[in-house]
Amino acid sequence: MISVQNVVKTFDGFRALNGLNMEVPDGAIYGLVGPNGAGKSTILRHITGIYRQDSGQVLVAGEPVYENPAVKARIASIPDELYTFLSASTRDMMRFFRGFYPRFDEARYQALKEVFSSVQENIPVRRLSKGMQKQAAFWLSLCCRPDLLVLDEPVDGLDPVMRRQVWSLLMGDVAEYGTTVLVSSHNLRELEDVCDHVGILSQGKVLLERALADLQDNIVKMQIVFQERELPQLPEDLAVLHVSQVGRIHTLIVRGSADEVTNRLAIYAPILMEALPLTLEEIFIYELGGEDYAVRDIVL
Repeated sequence: MISVQNVVKTFDGFRALNGLNMEVPDGAIYGLVGPNGAGKSTILRHITGIYRQDSGQVLVAGEPVYENPAVKARIASIPDELYTFLSASTRDMMRFFRGFYPRFDEARYQALKEVFSSVQENIPVRRLSKGMQKQAAFWLSLCCRPDLLVLDEPVDGLDPVMRRQVWSLLMGDVAEYGTTVLVSSHNLRELEDVCDHVGILSQGKVLLERALADLQDNIVKMQIVFQERELPQLPEDLAVLHVSQVGRIHTLIVRGSADEVTNRLAIYAPILMEALPLTLEEIFIYELGGEDYAVRDIVL
Protein backbone atom coordinates (compact mmCIF):
# COMPACT_ATOMS: atom_id res chain seq x y z
CA MET A 1 0.00 0.00 0.00
CA ILE A 2 2.74 2.49 1.00
CA SER A 3 6.24 2.55 -0.45
CA VAL A 4 8.69 5.23 0.70
CA GLN A 5 12.01 5.11 -1.12
CA ASN A 6 15.10 7.06 -0.08
CA VAL A 7 13.14 10.18 0.89
CA VAL A 8 15.02 13.32 1.92
CA LYS A 9 13.39 16.45 3.34
CA THR A 10 15.26 19.49 4.62
CA PHE A 11 13.91 22.51 6.51
CA ASP A 12 16.22 25.54 6.74
CA GLY A 13 19.32 23.37 6.56
CA PHE A 14 18.00 20.75 9.00
CA ARG A 15 17.58 17.30 7.41
CA ALA A 16 14.33 16.01 8.93
CA LEU A 17 14.24 12.93 6.71
CA ASN A 18 17.56 11.42 5.75
CA GLY A 19 17.11 8.82 3.03
CA LEU A 20 14.10 7.21 4.69
CA ASN A 21 12.78 3.88 3.39
CA MET A 22 9.67 2.08 4.58
CA GLU A 23 7.09 -0.38 3.24
CA VAL A 24 3.58 -0.77 4.62
CA PRO A 25 1.70 -3.84 3.30
CA ASP A 26 -1.97 -3.80 2.29
CA GLY A 27 -4.31 -4.43 5.20
CA ALA A 28 -1.62 -3.93 7.86
CA ILE A 29 -1.88 -1.96 11.08
CA TYR A 30 1.60 -0.46 11.03
CA GLY A 31 2.92 1.29 14.14
CA LEU A 32 5.54 3.98 13.56
CA VAL A 33 7.54 4.68 16.72
CA GLY A 34 10.53 6.84 17.54
CA PRO A 35 11.81 9.55 19.86
CA ASN A 36 10.69 13.17 19.63
CA GLY A 37 12.16 14.83 16.56
CA ALA A 38 12.81 11.54 14.75
CA GLY A 39 10.68 12.59 11.76
CA LYS A 40 7.43 10.70 12.42
CA SER A 41 5.01 13.57 11.76
CA THR A 42 7.11 14.73 8.81
CA ILE A 43 6.88 11.40 6.97
CA LEU A 44 3.14 11.18 7.75
CA ARG A 45 2.68 14.57 6.06
CA HIS A 46 4.50 13.27 3.00
CA ILE A 47 2.33 10.15 2.89
CA THR A 48 -0.84 12.26 3.06
CA GLY A 49 0.45 14.60 0.35
CA ILE A 50 0.89 17.73 2.46
CA TYR A 51 4.68 17.93 1.99
CA ARG A 52 6.66 17.36 -1.16
CA GLN A 53 9.95 15.52 -0.68
CA ASP A 54 13.25 17.05 -1.81
CA SER A 55 14.24 13.72 -3.34
CA GLY A 56 13.10 10.10 -3.33
CA GLN A 57 9.60 8.68 -3.86
CA VAL A 58 6.44 8.44 -1.78
CA LEU A 59 3.94 6.05 -3.36
CA VAL A 60 0.49 4.94 -2.22
CA ALA A 61 -0.99 2.04 -4.21
CA GLY A 62 1.88 2.50 -6.66
CA GLU A 63 1.18 6.19 -7.41
CA PRO A 64 2.78 9.44 -6.19
CA VAL A 65 0.66 11.21 -3.57
CA TYR A 66 1.68 14.86 -3.87
CA GLU A 67 -0.81 16.87 -5.97
CA ASN A 68 -2.66 13.67 -6.89
CA PRO A 69 -6.36 14.14 -5.96
CA ALA A 70 -7.33 10.61 -7.02
CA VAL A 71 -4.89 9.07 -4.53
CA LYS A 72 -5.71 11.57 -1.78
CA ALA A 73 -9.39 10.62 -2.09
CA ARG A 74 -8.37 7.13 -0.91
CA ILE A 75 -6.59 8.46 2.21
CA ALA A 76 -8.15 9.73 5.44
CA SER A 77 -5.98 11.32 8.10
CA ILE A 78 -6.26 12.33 11.75
CA PRO A 79 -3.28 14.57 12.55
CA ASP A 80 -2.10 15.38 16.06
CA GLU A 81 -3.26 18.99 15.58
CA LEU A 82 -6.74 18.82 14.08
CA TYR A 83 -7.87 21.35 11.49
CA THR A 84 -11.46 22.33 10.75
CA PHE A 85 -13.01 25.38 9.14
CA LEU A 86 -13.41 28.23 11.61
CA SER A 87 -17.09 27.85 12.52
CA ALA A 88 -17.76 24.40 11.04
CA SER A 89 -19.66 21.86 13.12
CA THR A 90 -19.23 18.10 12.84
CA ARG A 91 -22.30 18.02 10.58
CA ASP A 92 -20.82 20.80 8.39
CA MET A 93 -17.58 18.82 8.10
CA MET A 94 -19.61 15.73 7.20
CA ARG A 95 -21.04 17.60 4.20
CA PHE A 96 -17.54 18.70 3.19
CA PHE A 97 -16.14 15.16 3.49
CA ARG A 98 -19.13 13.81 1.56
CA GLY A 99 -18.22 16.08 -1.35
CA PHE A 100 -14.54 15.08 -1.33
CA TYR A 101 -14.60 11.34 -0.59
CA PRO A 102 -16.46 9.37 -3.30
CA ARG A 103 -17.14 6.46 -0.92
CA PHE A 104 -18.37 8.56 2.00
CA ASP A 105 -20.97 6.44 3.79
CA GLU A 106 -23.78 8.65 5.09
CA ALA A 107 -25.65 5.66 6.50
CA ARG A 108 -22.62 4.81 8.60
CA TYR A 109 -22.43 8.43 9.78
CA GLN A 110 -25.93 8.05 11.17
CA ALA A 111 -25.16 4.64 12.67
CA LEU A 112 -22.03 5.91 14.47
CA LYS A 113 -24.01 8.66 16.20
CA GLU A 114 -24.70 6.15 18.95
CA VAL A 115 -20.98 5.42 19.42
CA PHE A 116 -20.02 9.11 19.46
CA SER A 117 -23.15 10.26 21.26
CA SER A 118 -21.27 12.75 23.47
CA VAL A 119 -20.21 14.79 20.42
CA GLN A 120 -22.64 17.65 19.85
CA GLU A 121 -22.67 17.60 16.07
CA ASN A 122 -24.15 21.08 15.58
CA ILE A 123 -21.59 22.91 17.72
CA PRO A 124 -18.42 24.25 16.00
CA VAL A 125 -15.72 21.61 16.33
CA ARG A 126 -13.21 24.18 17.58
CA ARG A 127 -15.42 24.83 20.62
CA LEU A 128 -15.34 21.16 21.65
CA SER A 129 -12.83 19.75 24.13
CA LYS A 130 -9.76 18.00 22.74
CA GLY A 131 -11.25 14.58 23.47
CA MET A 132 -14.53 15.49 21.75
CA GLN A 133 -12.61 16.84 18.74
CA LYS A 134 -10.77 13.53 18.43
CA GLN A 135 -14.07 11.65 18.60
CA ALA A 136 -15.50 13.87 15.85
CA ALA A 137 -12.40 13.24 13.73
CA PHE A 138 -12.77 9.46 14.09
CA TRP A 139 -16.48 9.67 13.37
CA LEU A 140 -15.86 11.50 10.10
CA SER A 141 -12.78 9.51 9.03
CA LEU A 142 -14.41 6.11 9.53
CA CYS A 143 -17.29 7.19 7.29
CA CYS A 144 -14.92 7.99 4.41
CA ARG A 145 -14.29 4.27 3.82
CA PRO A 146 -10.61 5.02 3.03
CA ASP A 147 -8.14 2.47 1.70
CA LEU A 148 -5.51 4.09 3.93
CA LEU A 149 -6.04 5.70 7.33
CA VAL A 150 -3.11 7.75 8.67
CA LEU A 151 -3.16 8.54 12.40
CA ASP A 152 -0.81 10.76 14.41
CA GLU A 153 -1.21 10.29 18.19
CA PRO A 154 -4.83 9.31 17.47
CA VAL A 155 -6.20 8.45 20.91
CA ASP A 156 -4.47 11.23 22.83
CA GLY A 157 -7.20 12.90 24.90
CA LEU A 158 -9.64 9.98 24.77
CA ASP A 159 -10.77 8.17 27.91
CA PRO A 160 -10.00 4.43 28.24
CA VAL A 161 -13.51 3.30 27.24
CA MET A 162 -13.52 5.42 24.08
CA ARG A 163 -9.96 4.30 23.24
CA ARG A 164 -11.10 0.69 23.30
CA GLN A 165 -14.18 1.53 21.21
CA VAL A 166 -12.15 3.37 18.57
CA TRP A 167 -9.55 0.61 18.24
CA SER A 168 -12.34 -1.95 17.95
CA LEU A 169 -13.90 0.02 15.07
CA LEU A 170 -10.54 0.39 13.33
CA MET A 171 -9.70 -3.29 13.63
CA GLY A 172 -13.16 -4.15 12.36
CA ASP A 173 -12.54 -2.05 9.22
CA VAL A 174 -9.19 -3.76 8.68
CA ALA A 175 -10.83 -7.17 8.94
CA GLU A 176 -13.92 -6.37 6.85
CA TYR A 177 -12.65 -3.95 4.20
CA GLY A 178 -8.88 -4.53 4.16
CA THR A 179 -8.19 -0.96 5.31
CA THR A 180 -4.51 -0.19 5.83
CA VAL A 181 -3.77 1.77 9.03
CA LEU A 182 -0.55 3.71 9.64
CA VAL A 183 -0.35 5.00 13.20
CA SER A 184 2.29 7.03 15.01
CA SER A 185 2.10 7.06 18.78
CA HIS A 186 4.21 7.32 21.93
CA ASN A 187 1.90 4.85 23.67
CA LEU A 188 3.88 1.72 22.84
CA ARG A 189 1.91 -0.58 25.11
CA GLU A 190 -1.27 0.33 23.26
CA LEU A 191 0.36 -0.11 19.84
CA GLU A 192 1.55 -3.56 20.88
CA ASP A 193 -2.08 -4.60 21.39
CA VAL A 194 -3.25 -3.51 17.93
CA CYS A 195 -0.33 -3.42 15.46
CA ASP A 196 0.91 -6.31 13.35
CA HIS A 197 3.86 -4.40 11.83
CA VAL A 198 6.27 -1.93 13.44
CA GLY A 199 8.85 0.55 12.15
CA ILE A 200 11.37 2.20 14.49
CA LEU A 201 12.38 5.65 13.30
CA SER A 202 15.45 7.58 14.45
CA GLN A 203 17.19 10.68 13.07
CA GLY A 204 15.14 10.72 9.89
CA LYS A 205 15.62 7.03 9.01
CA VAL A 206 13.81 3.79 9.70
CA LEU A 207 16.26 1.71 11.74
CA LEU A 208 14.23 -1.45 11.30
CA GLU A 209 10.77 -2.54 10.27
CA ARG A 210 9.16 -5.94 10.34
CA ALA A 211 6.13 -7.87 11.52
CA LEU A 212 5.73 -7.38 15.28
CA ALA A 213 5.79 -11.14 15.90
CA ASP A 214 9.12 -11.45 14.03
CA LEU A 215 10.55 -8.49 15.93
CA GLN A 216 9.63 -10.03 19.28
CA ASP A 217 11.01 -13.43 18.20
CA ASN A 218 14.40 -11.91 17.40
CA ILE A 219 15.26 -10.38 20.78
CA VAL A 220 14.89 -11.99 24.20
CA LYS A 221 15.33 -11.16 27.89
CA MET A 222 17.25 -13.84 29.82
CA GLN A 223 17.18 -14.00 33.61
CA ILE A 224 19.94 -16.26 34.88
CA VAL A 225 21.53 -17.37 38.15
CA PHE A 226 24.99 -18.93 37.72
CA GLN A 227 26.98 -21.12 40.11
CA GLU A 228 29.27 -18.17 40.78
CA ARG A 229 27.98 -14.72 41.64
CA GLU A 230 29.87 -13.07 38.77
CA LEU A 231 28.80 -13.22 35.14
CA PRO A 232 31.03 -15.63 33.20
CA GLN A 233 32.89 -14.57 30.06
CA LEU A 234 30.31 -14.83 27.28
CA PRO A 235 31.11 -15.61 23.62
CA GLU A 236 32.04 -12.52 21.61
CA ASP A 237 29.57 -13.42 18.87
CA LEU A 238 26.63 -13.52 21.30
CA ALA A 239 24.76 -10.27 20.54
CA VAL A 240 24.22 -8.99 24.09
CA LEU A 241 22.54 -5.57 24.02
CA HIS A 242 22.32 -4.98 27.75
CA VAL A 243 23.43 -6.54 31.05
CA SER A 244 22.25 -5.79 34.57
CA GLN A 245 22.41 -7.56 37.93
CA VAL A 246 20.22 -7.55 41.05
CA GLY A 247 21.57 -9.81 43.79
CA ARG A 248 22.57 -13.04 42.05
CA ILE A 249 20.11 -12.61 39.18
CA HIS A 250 21.67 -11.48 35.90
CA THR A 251 19.38 -9.97 33.28
CA LEU A 252 20.65 -10.12 29.70
CA ILE A 253 18.96 -8.62 26.65
CA VAL A 254 20.18 -10.69 23.72
CA ARG A 255 19.48 -10.55 20.01
CA GLY A 256 18.30 -13.95 18.77
CA SER A 257 15.50 -16.45 19.31
CA ALA A 258 14.72 -17.72 22.80
CA ASP A 259 15.66 -21.31 21.88
CA GLU A 260 18.95 -20.31 20.27
CA VAL A 261 20.04 -18.07 23.16
CA THR A 262 18.92 -20.61 25.79
CA ASN A 263 20.95 -23.37 24.12
CA ARG A 264 24.06 -21.20 23.93
CA LEU A 265 23.87 -20.18 27.59
CA ALA A 266 23.10 -23.71 28.81
CA ILE A 267 26.79 -24.65 28.45
CA TYR A 268 27.49 -22.55 31.58
CA ALA A 269 25.24 -24.88 33.64
CA PRO A 270 23.19 -22.12 35.30
CA ILE A 271 21.24 -22.86 38.46
CA LEU A 272 18.24 -21.04 37.05
CA MET A 273 17.55 -19.71 33.55
CA GLU A 274 14.34 -18.24 32.11
CA ALA A 275 13.69 -16.69 28.68
CA LEU A 276 11.12 -13.88 28.69
CA PRO A 277 9.60 -12.04 25.70
CA LEU A 278 10.21 -8.30 25.49
CA THR A 279 7.44 -5.76 25.21
CA LEU A 280 7.46 -3.31 22.31
CA GLU A 281 8.48 -0.61 24.79
CA GLU A 282 11.54 -2.62 25.85
CA ILE A 283 12.47 -3.40 22.23
CA PHE A 284 12.24 0.31 21.44
CA ILE A 285 14.58 1.20 24.32
CA TYR A 286 17.23 -1.39 23.49
CA GLU A 287 17.12 -0.96 19.72
CA LEU A 288 17.72 2.78 20.20
CA GLY A 289 20.54 2.24 22.68
CA GLY A 290 23.55 3.93 21.10
CA GLU A 291 21.36 5.90 18.72
CA ASP A 292 19.40 8.76 20.32
CA TYR A 293 19.69 7.57 23.89
CA ALA A 294 22.44 6.42 26.19
CA VAL A 295 20.58 3.52 27.78
CA ARG A 296 21.45 3.19 31.45
CA ASP A 297 20.97 0.12 33.59
CA ILE A 298 17.23 -0.33 33.48
CA VAL A 299 15.73 -3.42 35.03
CA LEU A 300 12.48 -3.97 33.15
